[in-house]
Amino acid sequence: MWNYLKKMGGKLKMNKGRVKKFVMAPLFVALFLSVLYGQTTNTKKTKALQWQKCLLCHAKPDLKKVTREGHVISLFVDQKKLLNSSHKNIRCQECHIDIVTIPHKGEIKRVDCTRCHYEGSPIEPKGTKRYTQFQKSAHGQALLKGNPKAPHCQDCHGDHNILPAKDSRSQVNKFNVVRTCGKCHTNEYRDYEESIHAKLLNQKKPEAPSCTDCHGGHTIEPPTQKSSSVYGTKIPDTCSRCHSSVKIVGKYGIPTQQVLTYEDSFHGIATKFGDEKAANCASCHGYHSILPASDPRSPINKKNLPHTCGKCHKNANKNFAKGKIHVDPHSKSSGIIYYVGLFFKYLTISVLFALIIHIFLDLNRKFHEKKEER
Repeated sequence: MWNYLKKMGGKLKMNKGRVKKFVMAPLFVALFLSVLYGQTTNTKKTKALQWQKCLLCHAKPDLKKVTREGHVISLFVDQKKLLNSSHKNIRCQECHIDIVTIPHKGEIKRVDCTRCHYEGSPIEPKGTKRYTQFQKSAHGQALLKGNPKAPHCQDCHGDHNILPAKDSRSQVNKFNVVRTCGKCHTNEYRDYEESIHAKLLNQKKPEAPSCTDCHGGHTIEPPTQKSSSVYGTKIPDTCSRCHSSVKIVGKYGIPTQQVLTYEDSFHGIATKFGDEKAANCASCHGYHSILPASDPRSPINKKNLPHTCGKCHKNANKNFAKGKIHVDPHSKSSGIIYYVGLFFKYLTISVLFALIIHIFLDLNRKFHEKKEER
Protein backbone atom coordinates (compact mmCIF):
# COMPACT_ATOMS: atom_id res chain seq x y z
CA MET A 1 0.00 0.00 0.00
CA TRP A 2 2.76 2.40 0.97
CA ASN A 3 4.61 1.68 -2.28
CA TYR A 4 1.45 2.38 -4.30
CA LEU A 5 1.04 5.84 -2.65
CA LYS A 6 4.69 6.69 -3.37
CA LYS A 7 4.21 5.87 -7.03
CA MET A 8 1.08 8.05 -7.23
CA GLY A 9 2.91 10.96 -5.61
CA GLY A 10 5.73 10.69 -8.15
CA LYS A 11 3.26 10.79 -11.02
CA LEU A 12 1.57 13.87 -9.59
CA LYS A 13 4.94 15.64 -9.40
CA MET A 14 5.68 14.72 -13.00
CA ASN A 15 2.26 15.96 -14.14
CA LYS A 16 2.79 19.22 -12.25
CA GLY A 17 6.08 19.73 -14.13
CA ARG A 18 4.38 19.13 -17.47
CA VAL A 19 1.50 21.45 -16.61
CA LYS A 20 4.00 24.10 -15.55
CA LYS A 21 5.85 23.82 -18.88
CA PHE A 22 2.59 23.83 -20.85
CA VAL A 23 1.43 27.04 -19.13
CA MET A 24 4.77 28.88 -19.03
CA ALA A 25 5.80 28.35 -22.66
CA PRO A 26 2.94 30.43 -24.17
CA LEU A 27 3.50 33.08 -21.51
CA PHE A 28 7.15 33.45 -22.55
CA VAL A 29 6.14 33.65 -26.24
CA ALA A 30 3.49 36.29 -25.47
CA LEU A 31 6.01 38.27 -23.40
CA PHE A 32 8.60 38.13 -26.24
CA LEU A 33 6.05 39.28 -28.85
CA SER A 34 4.85 42.13 -26.64
CA VAL A 35 8.43 43.34 -26.13
CA LEU A 36 9.13 43.07 -29.89
CA TYR A 37 5.89 44.91 -30.71
CA GLY A 38 6.75 47.55 -28.15
CA GLN A 39 10.21 48.05 -29.69
CA THR A 40 8.73 48.28 -33.21
CA THR A 41 6.06 50.70 -32.04
CA ASN A 42 8.67 52.76 -30.21
CA THR A 43 10.85 52.79 -33.34
CA LYS A 44 7.91 53.98 -35.45
CA LYS A 45 7.03 56.57 -32.82
CA THR A 46 10.66 57.73 -32.74
CA LYS A 47 10.72 58.11 -36.53
CA ALA A 48 7.32 59.83 -36.52
CA LEU A 49 8.56 62.15 -33.78
CA GLN A 50 11.75 62.83 -35.76
CA TRP A 51 9.68 63.68 -38.85
CA GLN A 52 7.39 65.89 -36.78
CA LYS A 53 10.35 67.93 -35.57
CA CYS A 54 11.57 68.44 -39.14
CA LEU A 55 8.10 68.99 -40.56
CA LEU A 56 7.43 71.84 -38.15
CA CYS A 57 9.26 73.93 -40.74
CA HIS A 58 9.55 71.74 -43.84
CA ALA A 59 5.81 71.09 -44.13
CA LYS A 60 5.36 74.72 -45.16
CA PRO A 61 4.95 74.89 -48.97
CA ASP A 62 6.51 78.36 -49.18
CA LEU A 63 9.74 77.39 -47.34
CA LYS A 64 12.65 78.28 -49.66
CA LYS A 65 16.28 79.28 -49.70
CA VAL A 66 18.42 81.27 -52.10
CA THR A 67 21.88 79.93 -53.04
CA ARG A 68 24.99 82.02 -53.53
CA GLU A 69 24.43 81.84 -57.28
CA GLY A 70 20.95 83.28 -56.81
CA HIS A 71 19.00 80.06 -57.42
CA VAL A 72 15.81 79.60 -55.41
CA ILE A 73 15.47 76.09 -53.92
CA SER A 74 12.25 74.83 -52.34
CA LEU A 75 12.72 73.23 -48.91
CA PHE A 76 9.15 71.93 -48.75
CA VAL A 77 8.75 68.22 -47.91
CA ASP A 78 5.51 66.52 -48.94
CA GLN A 79 4.84 64.03 -46.14
CA LYS A 80 2.44 61.96 -48.29
CA LYS A 81 5.13 61.40 -50.92
CA LEU A 82 7.69 60.55 -48.25
CA LEU A 83 5.37 57.97 -46.66
CA ASN A 84 4.86 56.29 -50.05
CA SER A 85 8.54 56.35 -51.06
CA SER A 86 11.18 53.64 -50.83
CA HIS A 87 12.75 55.59 -47.92
CA LYS A 88 9.61 55.70 -45.79
CA ASN A 89 11.36 53.84 -42.92
CA ILE A 90 14.48 56.03 -42.90
CA ARG A 91 14.92 58.94 -40.51
CA CYS A 92 15.80 62.35 -41.94
CA GLN A 93 19.24 62.43 -40.30
CA GLU A 94 20.24 59.10 -41.85
CA CYS A 95 20.50 60.99 -45.15
CA HIS A 96 21.08 64.54 -43.89
CA ILE A 97 24.02 63.61 -41.67
CA ASP A 98 25.33 67.18 -41.36
CA ILE A 99 22.14 68.36 -39.61
CA VAL A 100 22.72 68.01 -35.86
CA THR A 101 20.90 71.01 -34.42
CA ILE A 102 17.56 72.75 -34.82
CA PRO A 103 17.61 75.43 -36.16
CA HIS A 104 20.37 74.40 -38.60
CA LYS A 105 23.74 76.04 -38.51
CA GLY A 106 26.23 76.34 -41.32
CA GLU A 107 25.90 75.16 -44.90
CA ILE A 108 23.78 72.06 -45.48
CA LYS A 109 25.36 69.93 -48.20
CA ARG A 110 23.65 67.80 -50.80
CA VAL A 111 22.84 64.25 -49.64
CA ASP A 112 25.46 61.69 -50.67
CA CYS A 113 23.53 58.59 -51.78
CA THR A 114 26.68 56.48 -52.02
CA ARG A 115 26.87 56.30 -48.24
CA CYS A 116 24.29 53.49 -48.46
CA HIS A 117 24.17 52.69 -52.17
CA TYR A 118 27.54 51.38 -53.33
CA GLU A 119 28.90 48.23 -54.96
CA GLY A 120 28.91 45.41 -52.41
CA SER A 121 26.36 47.14 -50.15
CA PRO A 122 24.01 44.68 -48.37
CA ILE A 123 21.00 46.57 -49.73
CA GLU A 124 22.21 46.31 -53.33
CA PRO A 125 21.76 43.35 -55.73
CA LYS A 126 24.87 41.17 -56.05
CA GLY A 127 27.08 41.97 -59.01
CA THR A 128 25.69 45.46 -59.57
CA LYS A 129 28.08 47.75 -61.47
CA ARG A 130 25.92 50.84 -61.87
CA TYR A 131 28.08 53.01 -59.61
CA THR A 132 31.26 52.30 -61.57
CA GLN A 133 29.25 52.74 -64.76
CA PHE A 134 27.89 56.09 -63.60
CA GLN A 135 31.38 57.35 -62.70
CA LYS A 136 32.58 56.53 -66.23
CA SER A 137 29.46 57.99 -67.87
CA ALA A 138 29.04 61.46 -69.34
CA HIS A 139 27.12 62.57 -66.23
CA GLY A 140 29.66 61.13 -63.81
CA GLN A 141 32.61 62.65 -65.66
CA ALA A 142 30.88 66.04 -65.71
CA LEU A 143 30.44 65.83 -61.93
CA LEU A 144 34.11 64.97 -61.42
CA LYS A 145 35.08 68.02 -63.48
CA GLY A 146 32.94 70.22 -61.23
CA ASN A 147 30.24 71.06 -63.75
CA PRO A 148 27.47 72.68 -61.65
CA LYS A 149 24.82 71.60 -64.19
CA ALA A 150 25.78 67.90 -64.05
CA PRO A 151 23.00 65.69 -62.65
CA HIS A 152 23.25 63.96 -59.27
CA CYS A 153 21.25 60.87 -58.24
CA GLN A 154 18.41 63.04 -56.90
CA ASP A 155 17.97 64.89 -60.20
CA CYS A 156 16.90 61.67 -61.93
CA HIS A 157 15.54 59.45 -59.14
CA GLY A 158 13.91 62.19 -57.04
CA ASP A 159 14.54 63.28 -53.44
CA HIS A 160 11.73 62.50 -50.99
CA ASN A 161 9.64 60.71 -53.64
CA ILE A 162 12.13 57.97 -54.64
CA LEU A 163 10.37 54.89 -56.01
CA PRO A 164 11.48 51.72 -57.88
CA ALA A 165 11.70 52.07 -61.66
CA LYS A 166 8.85 49.56 -62.08
CA ASP A 167 6.49 51.87 -60.18
CA SER A 168 4.40 53.94 -62.61
CA ARG A 169 4.90 57.02 -60.37
CA SER A 170 8.71 56.80 -60.45
CA GLN A 171 10.66 59.53 -62.24
CA VAL A 172 12.81 56.85 -63.91
CA ASN A 173 9.88 54.68 -64.98
CA LYS A 174 9.98 53.92 -68.72
CA PHE A 175 6.97 56.14 -69.38
CA ASN A 176 8.25 59.05 -67.23
CA VAL A 177 11.99 59.04 -67.89
CA VAL A 178 11.64 61.14 -71.06
CA ARG A 179 10.25 64.07 -69.06
CA THR A 180 12.97 63.54 -66.43
CA CYS A 181 15.72 63.76 -69.05
CA GLY A 182 13.88 66.64 -70.71
CA LYS A 183 14.37 68.86 -67.65
CA CYS A 184 17.97 69.33 -68.79
CA HIS A 185 17.90 68.21 -72.44
CA THR A 186 15.15 70.55 -73.58
CA ASN A 187 15.92 70.57 -77.33
CA GLU A 188 16.18 66.80 -77.52
CA TYR A 189 12.94 66.48 -75.55
CA ARG A 190 11.13 68.81 -77.95
CA ASP A 191 12.36 66.85 -80.99
CA TYR A 192 11.54 63.48 -79.41
CA GLU A 193 7.97 64.55 -78.55
CA GLU A 194 7.30 65.02 -82.28
CA SER A 195 8.58 61.55 -83.20
CA ILE A 196 6.74 58.29 -83.89
CA HIS A 197 8.53 56.77 -80.89
CA ALA A 198 6.99 59.35 -78.53
CA LYS A 199 3.55 58.84 -80.05
CA LEU A 200 3.71 55.12 -79.19
CA LEU A 201 5.25 55.74 -75.77
CA ASN A 202 2.44 58.17 -74.90
CA GLN A 203 0.03 55.36 -75.77
CA LYS A 204 1.76 53.27 -73.06
CA LYS A 205 3.26 50.83 -75.56
CA PRO A 206 6.07 49.03 -73.67
CA GLU A 207 8.00 48.28 -76.87
CA ALA A 208 8.33 51.99 -77.72
CA PRO A 209 11.88 53.25 -77.05
CA SER A 210 12.52 55.93 -74.44
CA CYS A 211 15.81 57.75 -73.75
CA THR A 212 17.38 54.93 -71.72
CA ASP A 213 16.60 52.26 -74.34
CA CYS A 214 19.00 53.93 -76.78
CA HIS A 215 21.40 55.85 -74.54
CA GLY A 216 21.47 53.51 -71.52
CA GLY A 217 20.69 54.28 -67.88
CA HIS A 218 23.84 54.68 -65.80
CA THR A 219 26.04 54.00 -68.85
CA ILE A 220 25.20 57.17 -70.79
CA GLU A 221 28.18 58.29 -72.86
CA PRO A 222 28.60 61.09 -75.42
CA PRO A 223 28.06 60.12 -79.08
CA THR A 224 31.70 61.04 -79.80
CA GLN A 225 32.96 58.23 -77.55
CA LYS A 226 33.55 54.92 -79.35
CA SER A 227 32.10 52.83 -76.52
CA SER A 228 28.80 54.78 -76.63
CA SER A 229 25.68 52.96 -77.85
CA VAL A 230 24.93 55.99 -80.06
CA TYR A 231 28.41 56.28 -81.60
CA GLY A 232 28.20 56.31 -85.42
CA THR A 233 29.34 52.72 -86.01
CA LYS A 234 27.28 51.42 -83.03
CA ILE A 235 23.94 52.96 -84.07
CA PRO A 236 22.96 50.09 -86.43
CA ASP A 237 23.36 47.61 -83.55
CA THR A 238 21.35 49.84 -81.21
CA CYS A 239 18.48 50.29 -83.68
CA SER A 240 18.47 46.61 -84.65
CA ARG A 241 17.59 45.55 -81.09
CA CYS A 242 14.02 46.49 -81.95
CA HIS A 243 13.96 46.72 -85.75
CA SER A 244 15.23 43.18 -86.32
CA SER A 245 12.57 41.67 -84.06
CA VAL A 246 9.24 40.60 -85.56
CA LYS A 247 7.70 40.54 -82.06
CA ILE A 248 8.52 44.22 -81.51
CA VAL A 249 8.07 46.00 -84.85
CA GLY A 250 6.11 43.33 -86.73
CA LYS A 251 2.86 44.23 -84.97
CA TYR A 252 3.10 47.73 -86.48
CA GLY A 253 3.57 46.44 -90.02
CA ILE A 254 7.23 47.46 -90.09
CA PRO A 255 9.32 44.92 -92.06
CA THR A 256 12.41 43.59 -90.29
CA GLN A 257 14.52 42.99 -93.41
CA GLN A 258 15.65 46.62 -93.34
CA VAL A 259 18.39 45.58 -90.91
CA LEU A 260 19.66 42.82 -93.22
CA THR A 261 19.42 44.96 -96.35
CA TYR A 262 21.38 47.74 -94.64
CA GLU A 263 24.06 45.28 -93.52
CA ASP A 264 24.39 44.00 -97.11
CA SER A 265 24.49 47.51 -98.58
CA PHE A 266 27.58 49.59 -99.30
CA HIS A 267 26.80 51.77 -96.26
CA GLY A 268 26.41 48.75 -93.97
CA ILE A 269 29.57 47.01 -95.15
CA ALA A 270 31.58 50.23 -94.81
CA THR A 271 30.23 50.70 -91.26
CA LYS A 272 31.20 47.12 -90.34
CA PHE A 273 34.75 47.86 -91.42
CA GLY A 274 34.79 50.91 -89.13
CA ASP A 275 34.19 53.68 -91.65
CA GLU A 276 32.91 56.49 -89.40
CA LYS A 277 31.79 58.60 -92.36
CA ALA A 278 29.50 55.91 -93.80
CA ALA A 279 25.78 56.56 -93.43
CA ASN A 280 24.08 54.82 -90.51
CA CYS A 281 20.37 54.65 -89.54
CA ALA A 282 20.37 58.09 -87.91
CA SER A 283 22.11 59.69 -90.90
CA CYS A 284 18.94 59.18 -92.96
CA HIS A 285 16.10 58.73 -90.44
CA GLY A 286 17.23 61.34 -87.91
CA TYR A 287 18.00 61.06 -84.21
CA HIS A 288 15.27 62.17 -81.83
CA SER A 289 12.63 63.40 -84.28
CA ILE A 290 12.18 60.11 -86.17
CA LEU A 291 9.10 60.20 -88.40
CA PRO A 292 7.58 57.71 -90.89
CA ALA A 293 8.29 58.19 -94.60
CA SER A 294 4.66 59.22 -95.15
CA ASP A 295 5.15 62.34 -93.00
CA PRO A 296 6.14 65.37 -95.16
CA ARG A 297 8.55 66.48 -92.39
CA SER A 298 10.45 63.18 -92.46
CA PRO A 299 13.99 63.26 -93.96
CA ILE A 300 13.16 59.99 -95.79
CA ASN A 301 10.02 61.39 -97.41
CA LYS A 302 10.46 61.26 -101.21
CA LYS A 303 10.42 65.06 -101.49
CA ASN A 304 13.17 65.36 -98.88
CA LEU A 305 15.45 62.51 -100.04
CA PRO A 306 17.59 64.67 -102.38
CA HIS A 307 18.40 66.96 -99.45
CA THR A 308 19.00 64.01 -97.08
CA CYS A 309 21.28 62.20 -99.52
CA GLY A 310 22.89 65.52 -100.44
CA LYS A 311 24.43 65.79 -96.99
CA CYS A 312 27.00 63.24 -98.21
CA HIS A 313 26.43 63.09 -101.97
CA LYS A 314 26.82 66.66 -103.21
CA ASN A 315 25.37 65.92 -106.66
CA ALA A 316 22.17 64.38 -105.31
CA ASN A 317 19.12 65.25 -107.38
CA LYS A 318 15.54 64.08 -107.88
CA ASN A 319 16.77 60.77 -109.31
CA PHE A 320 17.91 59.78 -105.80
CA ALA A 321 14.27 59.63 -104.75
CA LYS A 322 13.24 57.41 -107.69
CA GLY A 323 15.17 54.32 -106.74
CA LYS A 324 14.14 51.83 -104.07
CA ILE A 325 15.79 51.95 -100.65
CA HIS A 326 16.59 48.90 -98.48
CA VAL A 327 16.47 46.68 -101.55
CA ASP A 328 16.44 42.93 -100.95
CA PRO A 329 17.68 41.28 -104.18
CA HIS A 330 16.25 37.94 -103.00
CA SER A 331 12.68 39.29 -102.86
CA LYS A 332 10.33 39.75 -105.86
CA SER A 333 9.30 43.09 -104.37
CA SER A 334 12.64 44.52 -105.58
CA GLY A 335 11.37 44.25 -109.18
CA ILE A 336 13.88 44.03 -112.02
CA ILE A 337 16.79 43.73 -109.56
CA TYR A 338 15.37 40.40 -108.40
CA TYR A 339 15.11 39.02 -111.96
CA VAL A 340 18.54 40.33 -112.96
CA GLY A 341 19.99 38.68 -109.87
CA LEU A 342 18.09 35.48 -110.68
CA PHE A 343 19.42 35.52 -114.27
CA PHE A 344 23.04 35.89 -113.15
CA LYS A 345 22.55 33.23 -110.49
CA TYR A 346 21.50 30.60 -113.03
CA LEU A 347 24.01 31.88 -115.60
CA THR A 348 26.81 31.33 -113.09
CA ILE A 349 25.51 27.86 -112.23
CA SER A 350 25.26 26.98 -115.95
CA VAL A 351 28.79 28.20 -116.71
CA LEU A 352 30.22 26.26 -113.76
CA PHE A 353 28.31 23.13 -114.78
CA ALA A 354 29.53 23.44 -118.40
CA LEU A 355 33.10 23.99 -117.15
CA ILE A 356 32.95 20.85 -114.99
CA ILE A 357 31.70 18.80 -117.97
CA HIS A 358 34.43 20.28 -120.19
CA ILE A 359 37.12 19.37 -117.65
CA PHE A 360 35.72 15.86 -117.27
CA LEU A 361 35.66 15.30 -121.06
CA ASP A 362 39.18 16.71 -121.44
CA LEU A 363 40.54 14.40 -118.73
CA ASN A 364 38.73 11.44 -120.29
CA ARG A 365 40.29 12.22 -123.71
CA LYS A 366 43.78 12.46 -122.23
CA PHE A 367 43.28 9.20 -120.37
CA HIS A 368 42.34 7.37 -123.59
CA GLU A 369 45.26 8.93 -125.52
CA LYS A 370 47.76 7.65 -122.94
CA LYS A 371 46.11 4.24 -122.99
CA GLU A 372 46.51 3.97 -126.79
CA GLU A 373 50.19 5.02 -126.54
CA ARG A 374 50.88 2.04 -124.28
